[in-house]
Amino acid sequence: MEKSRRNFLIGTSIVAGSAAVGGYHETLGKAITMQRRGEKAKDSIYGNAPLTEIIQKEGKIAFSNDYVVKPSVCNGCTTFCSVRVKIDAKSGEVVRVFGNPYSLLSSDPWLPYKTPLIESFKATSGFKESGLEMRSTACSRGNLVYEKLKDPFRVTTPLKRVGKRGEDKWASISIEQLIKEISEGGNLFGEGEVQGLKALADTKTLIDAQNPDYGPIANKLCVLGTADEGRQNYMVHRFVQSFGTVNFMGHTSICGLSMRAGEAAYLDDFATSPHMKPDFEHCEFLLSIGTAPAQAGNPFKRQAKLLAKSRTGGALRYVIVTPILTNSDSIAVGERSRWLPIKPSGDLALVMGMIRVIIDEERYLKAYLAIPSDVAQKTLNEVSFTNASHLVIMDGAKKGEILVDDAKAAYVIDKADGLLKNAANVLEADILYEGDVSLEGVKYTVKSSFVLLKEAAFEHSLDFYAKESGVDEKTILELAREFTSYGRSVGVDCHGGTMHSTGFYTTYAIMMLGALVGNLNHKGGMSVGGGKFKDFNGSCYNLLAYAGKQKPFGVRIDRARMAYEKTSEYKRKVEQGQNPYPAKDAWFPFSPAIESEVINSSANAYPYKLGALISWNANFVYGQSGSEHLLPLLKDPAKAIPLFVAIDPFINETSRYADYIVPDSVLYETWGVLAPWAGHLTKTTHVRYPILKSPNATFANGEPISMDSFMIELGKALGLAGFGKNAINGTTAKFDFDKPEDFYLRAFENVAMDGATPAPEASDDEIALAGLGEYLPMLQRICTDNWRRVAYVMSRGGRFADKVSAYEGNKMSNAYKKPIAIYNQTLGTGFNSLSGESYSGVPRYYMPRFYTGAKIDMDSKEFNLLAFSYKSNVLSSYSASVEALRDTRYTTFVDLSTTTAKQYGIAHGDHVVVSSSEGKVQGICRIREGLHPRSIGIEHGGGRIGEGGLSVQIDGVKKEGRIARRSGININTLGLSDASRLNIATLSDFVVGSNARQAIPVRIEKL
Repeated sequence: MEKSRRNFLIGTSIVAGSAAVGGYHETLGKAITMQRRGEKAKDSIYGNAPLTEIIQKEGKIAFSNDYVVKPSVCNGCTTFCSVRVKIDAKSGEVVRVFGNPYSLLSSDPWLPYKTPLIESFKATSGFKESGLEMRSTACSRGNLVYEKLKDPFRVTTPLKRVGKRGEDKWASISIEQLIKEISEGGNLFGEGEVQGLKALADTKTLIDAQNPDYGPIANKLCVLGTADEGRQNYMVHRFVQSFGTVNFMGHTSICGLSMRAGEAAYLDDFATSPHMKPDFEHCEFLLSIGTAPAQAGNPFKRQAKLLAKSRTGGALRYVIVTPILTNSDSIAVGERSRWLPIKPSGDLALVMGMIRVIIDEERYLKAYLAIPSDVAQKTLNEVSFTNASHLVIMDGAKKGEILVDDAKAAYVIDKADGLLKNAANVLEADILYEGDVSLEGVKYTVKSSFVLLKEAAFEHSLDFYAKESGVDEKTILELAREFTSYGRSVGVDCHGGTMHSTGFYTTYAIMMLGALVGNLNHKGGMSVGGGKFKDFNGSCYNLLAYAGKQKPFGVRIDRARMAYEKTSEYKRKVEQGQNPYPAKDAWFPFSPAIESEVINSSANAYPYKLGALISWNANFVYGQSGSEHLLPLLKDPAKAIPLFVAIDPFINETSRYADYIVPDSVLYETWGVLAPWAGHLTKTTHVRYPILKSPNATFANGEPISMDSFMIELGKALGLAGFGKNAINGTTAKFDFDKPEDFYLRAFENVAMDGATPAPEASDDEIALAGLGEYLPMLQRICTDNWRRVAYVMSRGGRFADKVSAYEGNKMSNAYKKPIAIYNQTLGTGFNSLSGESYSGVPRYYMPRFYTGAKIDMDSKEFNLLAFSYKSNVLSSYSASVEALRDTRYTTFVDLSTTTAKQYGIAHGDHVVVSSSEGKVQGICRIREGLHPRSIGIEHGGGRIGEGGLSVQIDGVKKEGRIARRSGININTLGLSDASRLNIATLSDFVVGSNARQAIPVRIEKL
């Protein structure tokens, strides 16, 4: 046999063997042996692709009458890209999805906003090959997620559980019966009386007279959402705040809270939690830790595109620091791309080691850090400033506070003459000062913020940081020097990899690297995003205000946003002469909301027990590490949640435990107004409106049941303000609120009319081309004189500032204005509610730990590997049930390095069990290079049991679950609890409560 032929057969046998592991044995078997499978394709080149929507002939284009193309927003992951949807004009079904060239989430460069609509189709077509330059794509998820519209497991009518929670038996009921039962309560399941929402909608009576800070009975309702896909303001302001509860939360605690809170500390804004992203296009060096553009992060697709362009046509060099080699690395770009393997949770030690090197070798930007105020910043024509020179009081009653006068003006030491002065009167301050000063007749011992950072970094040696991170000293030295060699056009990024027990300080430290080189607001550095057009509160309407709107108050069920020291519990102990520590359980004053604390807090009745839970497309049972420990609390209505209503188009891992399920709209049937994450530098707002008819049951007014319509009718049934007659505030009049269109089209109008120059008016031709004819009656009724401008916004999928508006010289146009907190006073004056331990106001190294400080054993002889999850570039929690995606990623594996596999005698394809001290998972082992030897990697998105994974019974008819949807592994089954907390609590970051789903000590065994 000839050599080339023999090598081919050897290669194909390896591929086929690998395919058996991945679920592709039959498919690749056919491909390898050149056989046909199924029906022969219609065309040898184009296969069975549908006809094009645009016909090109003799240099001109025409549009096919067989299709209509409408803009929308993809919900395949949390990036929420703007897309165009190709719809069959006869059947009304989606044929194809592709990117929207007006949106920066789909194209770069994106089309100038005033580009005629017909030209936008030319720009992305084969006409003169323009589509090569203006390529506007959708990722694998975006191309296939529309399968969910026709999913056989979709819920289209209200359901009521039959039997016990979690038995997966349901009965269809009318929407009128559902609203009546959840409003009025009663013996709804033959299990005893349940309070309805009417009884809970009490904003006058206190939950607990002994603890008035807990607030009113209304707080006994909690509403859980997910990522803001454009409707969160509707839910929060139109229902939650009208009801009067403080308890609304999204999914951030199980997604990226450690990152969000760490960046909030850095930007000194825990109230709004702004976040940052690198300016990929002009960045010269990028350090990405615990996330990888092209693999994960947000905005996922845009980051990937900019990374690819910058590492080839731009000046970018980058290092990806993760336990696993990802798609971000590329041999093709040589030394511009580098992967640095790290032990899971070793990132804090690595970065503190880098900070030590940078300070020790004085590689920081001294002149920048010496800028003490916005006055000096403007005088020096700088882009941002820090509080590095601000003085922190080290003892006495004001210990931990920044030195200020009675007018709250910060004081610093003037570098020119060594005198204490108001920061506004100093151009260059001393960042290394420590000693005694006198202000307004009072003597203080102080240290500058920078000195405190230096002391924290020097608490440990470089050798210590190397051992704790799993990265050698030489590499830490070289990385610190490399990072500081590119001036200010450097970026830092992190995300889900920081979701471990010390992730908050990890993020704070990572961002601090940027402060040392002055990259915030600088071209090529870090940006807080380009902002958005005014939407819900704009020039035409304030959709967030209405007569009778409540001002919710009181302690949240998750004990977030409030310090324990402000509670009645704390004050009583102090008044009685007791040590106020420990509290009954953990408090999280620096966190906006903690979904992962809801069930256990209610079961513990601390601060109080909930009366009802409404979840809206939320799925913490799947997404929360250690949620298995909470299932007994969720299954029994008497333990934690007496009434559980889920608004969801599917029965997912969480909503299967609900008492009632309310169908929601899906994808392109949905309204929404949303802006991207910070990975953009120009003002951007996307809009979404129903471009497909919903199959859901309808209300009496003909409106399909969805979250939006349900909240209107439920609000009316409960007698809440903000719904019905005159419920919408315009600048000159009030308007009725009876359908979702009454709200969202007015938000679109705000977007269209924002700024000195409103959006242009759409012509009749563009209205026809965009398929907006059916919307004209409601547009003209609601938006009156401005309807053509709103149509213009709708035809382009939103409103987008042109790319040229991103910068003003070397400064980003939308610059962050507050000082960077080298020292964060809010943090530095806070305390751990159980131990009384002071929090560090600067980044500091902490060992992996439980809440009270007990060390997590990361070097156990029994559990001597560390499991971590990584984001899939194909699957997501939004799209993992899409069966068409299984052709690309059939399953997920237990990923193990070659070195570790040999150590344990495990071969590629072996069935293994991975166990933590509190859970276990089984799966197929995939041996791969590019994995830290101390780690086990598990791709996120597999191991589903909801959304058609398990069988369900509806109206006595059984729907068999699909094995393909169950395939794979969910790492969260391995999750740990925190025994230092009250009863059952899942392991979290010890400062902000973000769910610790990374770096779980485990062992692996072959089955």
